[in-house]
Amino acid sequence: MNPKVIYEDLGLIDFKEAWDYQTQLFDATIAIKMDNRRDENNKIITSNYLLFCEHPHVFTLGKSGKETHLLLNENSLKARGATYYKINRGGDITYHGPGQLVAYPIFDLDHFFTDIHKYLRFLEEAVIRTLAEYDIIAERVEGLTGVWVDGTKPTARKICAMGVKCSRWVTMHGIALNVKSDLSYFKNIVPCGINDKAVTSIQNELGKEIDMNDVKQKLKINLSKVFNYENV
Repeated sequence: MNPKVIYEDLGLIDFKEAWDYQTQLFDATIAIKMDNRRDENNKIITSNYLLFCEHPHVFTLGKSGKETHLLLNENSLKARGATYYKINRGGDITYHGPGQLVAYPIFDLDHFFTDIHKYLRFLEEAVIRTLAEYDIIAERVEGLTGVWVDGTKPTARKICAMGVKCSRWVTMHGIALNVKSDLSYFKNIVPCGINDKAVTSIQNELGKEIDMNDVKQKLKINLSKVFNYENV
């Protein structure tokens, strides 16, 4: 049987509130796995979750990031109506805000495959397939995580950032796809620590209004196809 994934659309939600909810699901899944190790005769099957949401303006810094990549001080953050968090995912600094589709898979990779690099490539593939449905040709850039337009050209533009945490093969955090983001906020950081490439969005590439719900549905389906699971 294919794995099952519980899907939730959290809508526009404060970053810390969503982070706390992710952590709750993440910790509960790990606790079940630890209990299963202690009592192999009464194993409980862990659940998998996929959370979609948008956040109010926020900058987040991953464990390997540099604080100097945030180009705003505390007063400037307030003036921009933004918040800032140091968080427990991999990667450097990124921006989340309205018009950006954030996807948080809390997957027990024991249901899929235990390979974090393959996991990241599968997330990228789902985004690439979704963008193809809008006639946007997107790709990977060797040595960099995420999804790019014109990735191998001087005009390379990042359209989707990624950063994950994984413990005991349970994942959290995930992907941030720019659908109709206010791209000016990326000027306040060195996005993902990369200062020689631009940032873009679906709406910016196509020059027309994009329906967020349509993107959500496409990405939801493509994730399920790539990972071969059933949405419940």
